[in-house]
Amino acid sequence: MLSTVVTAAYIVAALLFILSLAGLSKHESAKHGNWFGIAGMVIALAATIALVVKGVYDGPGAAVDSGKWGLGVLVITMALGGAIGVRIARRVEMTGMPELIAMMHSFVGLAAVLVGYNSFLGAHGDSPEAVEAHRALEAIDMVGIHNGEVFVGVFIGALTFTGSIVAYLKLSAKMKSAPLVLPMRHWLNLLAVLVSVALGAWFVVSPSLVPLAIMTVIALLFGWHLVASIGGGDMPVVISMLNSYSGWAAAAAGFMLSNDLLIVTGALVGSSGAFLSYIMCKAMNRSFISVIAGGFGADAPASSGDEDYGEHRETNAEAVAEMLGDASSVVIAPGYGMAVAQAQYPVADLTERLRAKGVDVRFGIHPVAGRLPGHMNVLLAEAKVPYDVVLEMDEINDDFPQTDVVLVIGANDTVNPAAAEDPSSPIAGMPVLEVWNAKDVIVFKRSMATGYAGVQNPLFFKENTQMLFGDAKERVGDILRSL
Repeated sequence: MLSTVVTAAYIVAALLFILSLAGLSKHESAKHGNWFGIAGMVIALAATIALVVKGVYDGPGAAVDSGKWGLGVLVITMALGGAIGVRIARRVEMTGMPELIAMMHSFVGLAAVLVGYNSFLGAHGDSPEAVEAHRALEAIDMVGIHNGEVFVGVFIGALTFTGSIVAYLKLSAKMKSAPLVLPMRHWLNLLAVLVSVALGAWFVVSPSLVPLAIMTVIALLFGWHLVASIGGGDMPVVISMLNSYSGWAAAAAGFMLSNDLLIVTGALVGSSGAFLSYIMCKAMNRSFISVIAGGFGADAPASSGDEDYGEHRETNAEAVAEMLGDASSVVIAPGYGMAVAQAQYPVADLTERLRAKGVDVRFGIHPVAGRLPGHMNVLLAEAKVPYDVVLEMDEINDDFPQTDVVLVIGANDTVNPAAAEDPSSPIAGMPVLEVWNAKDVIVFKRSMATGYAGVQNPLFFKENTQMLFGDAKERVGDILRSL
């Protein structure tokens, strides 16, 4: 009876996860999508815990006593994890969300590794339970398949674990964002894959801890090198890529644990992350292989910022306010700098003020603006900016020639004309917001430093561009007071 209820609960949870993904695909339904996901996870946890409790109390006396102890550990662990999760969620700001997500991915990878080793020892150990489990697998001729599941799960999990840690270190500026370029790095990656395949064949035919342990070390190093070799300009794609890897790691863990819901959930996360990576690579005019094989600056030296583009022009808040007051159309191009300065709230006030004066104000969002897919959209939604004025790059690029003023707030690489005009640039071919086609461009920046990809921006030196230096939140506040 309970198994039937649990199966039904898993189906309901899976449907809720699908509805969650569907809801998160649009601004208007994102909040409902979150609630669907929460409800699905609550149902999944409740059903799984019910199975654990039934397994404990259906066993013999000694097993019941041992199971009660394990159940107590489970409850304590969940309570501790939940408390830590709530604390982190309340403390981490939107600017720290990319680093947090990268770290969460590392936990999923580590969990897959631990589940893999536990599953192997549970079927190949010397304990009575392990012997019984091995006989059960032999009875249905599943030993080889189980070994393959363990090997693949540990490989993906180990790669995700170290890769996500490197992504966290890069995003939090605890490690240089420039790509690591080792001699023959592509051959090193290929060698790691080929050796792992050979070890996999060895493990399936003659399972032991030796090939599994060697592969784990190789996968850990492979994950570290794979992400370390990717430059800062590609980090948004890396986050979605690691999201996909963590999903496949979870699906592999589901196979090892014979948990259908974990398989479905992992497949949903893995496929959606892979599709998002594809969409972002397409938006950047790059192939997925080129991203994971290098990254911006891997095959061409990053700009040092010393190129002679001429002199830049500076302006002040009062002049920008006067310019905005005379404009009929304004486009705002936000970037990671807006998130760092937490300028989304005064920007929303500025938008409301200008629209009240009859100015057509819209936002142009680059697919990889910020360091997380959808980063800018979430910030603007948080500040109550109307959804209908937030447009994607492809929707607004053709309108810049008819735009009076463009406010570039904290964006750099995503508005760099070198991508379209300089074939030798490391970001050549990457579609960008063509803000330089507007009548006037105001760039909010703290300094003339290069962007996250380490490439200088000729936009800052164009005749129709003026620089407004300082903290973006403070400068927008100054403009509001002048208006």
